[in-house]
Amino acid sequence: MVGSIIGTGVFALPSALAPYGPIALVAFVLVTVGALALAVTFGRLSERVPGSGGPYVYAREAFGEFAGFLTAWSYWITAWAGNAAIVVAWVGYVEVFVNKGHHTGASIAIALVGLWVPAIVNLTGVRNIGAFQVVTTVLKFLPLGFMATAGLLFVKAGNFGAFNASGGSAMGAISAAGAIALFSYIGLETASVAAGRVRDPRRNVPRATVYGTLACAAIYLLGTLAVFGAVPHDQLTSSSAPFTDALNNIAGGHWAGNLVAVAAIISGIGALNGWTMICAEMPMAAARDGLFPPVFAATRGRGEVPAFGIVSATVLASVLTVFSYTRFTKVFTEIVLLSVLTAVIPYLVSAAAQLYWLVQHGREQLDRRRLVKDVTVTLLALAFSYWSIQGSGYQTVYYGLFTVLLGIPAYIWVERPHHGAAAAADPAAVPGPAAETDPAEASPLP
Repeated sequence: MVGSIIGTGVFALPSALAPYGPIALVAFVLVTVGALALAVTFGRLSERVPGSGGPYVYAREAFGEFAGFLTAWSYWITAWAGNAAIVVAWVGYVEVFVNKGHHTGASIAIALVGLWVPAIVNLTGVRNIGAFQVVTTVLKFLPLGFMATAGLLFVKAGNFGAFNASGGSAMGAISAAGAIALFSYIGLETASVAAGRVRDPRRNVPRATVYGTLACAAIYLLGTLAVFGAVPHDQLTSSSAPFTDALNNIAGGHWAGNLVAVAAIISGIGALNGWTMICAEMPMAAARDGLFPPVFAATRGRGEVPAFGIVSATVLASVLTVFSYTRFTKVFTEIVLLSVLTAVIPYLVSAAAQLYWLVQHGREQLDRRRLVKDVTVTLLALAFSYWSIQGSGYQTVYYGLFTVLLGIPAYIWVERPHHGAAAAADPAAVPGPAAETDPAEASPLP
């Protein structure tokens, strides 16, 4: 959970939020409340609907196969597009040591290494993924924990700049900053996605989801506040490694910032390692239900590694990364907004699935207090999801919706063989020519 949520996004986030000014911290608080509502909702869903697949399983159970497919499709896009965003932020910290001139060709080469090393680790099996994740999670927490505690002692009010630096309305700034900040919490559902590989999932998945999100929330809010107060606003808006700049300003020199850069590099590899697994787990669950191409369900080796899912997602992330470096001016922000939009759709559908169940069965299976609590939290998660879509911006919603709707032809292609097989097995289900039926036999009248 924590390894997938905390990647390099948080290490780059202060720079992405800086153009809005300290009002972005207000957005971050609101996003945190919404993220916790989603975490509790996913925890409740995982208790009720066990097994791998997360949002896909919940959507399919509540609304049928087509809703399940679109949810899986959207989340799959989120996973590999999110890897592209993580690796772009990761490159910024690698370039603290190499390619300090940020030459595009070298940046692309570094990014591709960052994408393919975790893919190779994933291809070796789930045990190695877990061990790698534990080590990188511990190492990434050290600098973040420092900034979230001791870093607060070095905050200077003059570094924050104008409260609303966006030039627009306060609500507009909060919505736009909130959409970016939500990227930090993408991954809060990963325990439910991989529930089939977890011991005692009914107990451990809800606990991991809620407690992991709380731990990340504390680190995020305090760490981002410390960076805003340690780096002058003008410097922060153009920084590619804001935590490094913050530590350098606090300690003087470059040694402290270099340590943070090393931690961010390790953190990014760890997050990419976890998300590469998620890229394969979701489509594998859908493929086993016949809602994704069968090749995604194929596994190899004793560890049942979904090799095609891992390789295909890494190839797509690589293509998006190369495209972004050559076409986008704000590479990280543009990919983040696309990833957030495609993630919010499964979040919204999952919250709707939980609300649907509460309305249909809540009174029968829950006491009044638990029912009121669950309905309130689920409605908050649903409202938060709608707000996040609104804050993503018109252009992002346009491209994101177009990408999601591309799944409809894919669904028709996947489902066509199943319907053909069903028709062949049950000829009576297929309408035949009415003219061939004898009217005397067809009618009960004389």
